[in-house]
Amino acid sequence: MTENRMLIVDADLLRKIDDNRGDMSRSDFINFLISSSMKDEIKPSTAEYVSRDEFEQFARGIKDLLRHFLDFFISYGLELGEEPKDQSFEELTKKLQSLASSQKAPPAK
Repeated sequence: MTENRMLIVDADLLRKIDDNRGDMSRSDFINFLISSSMKDEIKPSTAEYVSRDEFEQFARGIKDLLRHFLDFFISYGLELGEEPKDQSFEELTKKLQSLASSQKAPPAK
């Protein structure tokens, strides 16, 4: 048989225990709270992380997607009308060329 002890708590705390314990006894509810609190402290974090290789592969994929997206809209625009001769088109072309050259370069370690 287990030994019983008395625990003196504030009336407000006892009211909170009674409001939240449902069908459990006070003793079982306090034991449950302590056990679940200890499990959270002992259990290591289960967060998943991305490795460096996975992140680099993701970044290359995003750059490829951006390049294909821009290529599509540039070629679509060129087929519809005359070639633009403003400075923004020149800047866009330079950015695309820099993306293409950065993709072909080996990754830095």
